[in-house]
Amino acid sequence: MISGWNKKYSEILKEFKYNEKQDVKSAIILESILRKSISIKKINNLIKGKTVFVIGAGPSLSLAIPVLKNFKKTFKIVADSALKPLVENGIKPDIIVTDLDGDNDSLLKVGKTNSIFVVHAHGDNITRLFFAKNFKNCIGTTQTKSFKNMQNFGGFTDGDRAVFLASYFEAKKIILFGMDFGKRIGKYSQTKRSDRKIKLKKLRKGKSLLEWLSEKTRSELFTTSTPMTGFEKISYRELDIIIT
Repeated sequence: MISGWNKKYSEILKEFKYNEKQDVKSAIILESILRKSISIKKINNLIKGKTVFVIGAGPSLSLAIPVLKNFKKTFKIVADSALKPLVENGIKPDIIVTDLDGDNDSLLKVGKTNSIFVVHAHGDNITRLFFAKNFKNCIGTTQTKSFKNMQNFGGFTDGDRAVFLASYFEAKKIILFGMDFGKRIGKYSQTKRSDRKIKLKKLRKGKSLLEWLSEKTRSELFTTSTPMTGFEKISYRELDIIIT
């Protein structure tokens, strides 16, 4: 667990009025489902020292997709709401970070491949956890204390958890796509109109957590999306130079 996470988690509980006991209950249930979790060592070998793309479902994802098609060999960690448009465009995710509220068909399709699912347990998705049985390669995460096969790499939303994951395993460079954290919600987000206010609040929290992470990580941080403190803003034209 990243140093200082407990304080951040306490802030999340207070700010969003979440129930820690429900988070713990959810983690226990998921751990019982994922008896054959993949090893941490495998994920470490895939990420450590590499350049990693982290892809979210923000408004800029539409512009990023044609660019991403040109980088088939670059390791990609994807927030689950971005999974559907990527799959439809032939872009293969290496890791999917999900709390299981994304597109079911896309999750099922990719779940049969060798892609790794990092499934998050929290108090609001207990009824969805058994969906994780559909994934060939899977590991469970929690926002409370780690235990048994349940890990806590840090982060709150699928998008920022993906960045925390890449940082935890010491990616050399982390480059963000479709991670805008602004006042607009991307068309791929599947957010209901009634949930718009809380979604924007979660995005603000995710952004603040990434800016906090930028002060602690050893990874070099870049974004092709909205400028963010601690992340160097780059254009798509600069990607070839950054990656090499």
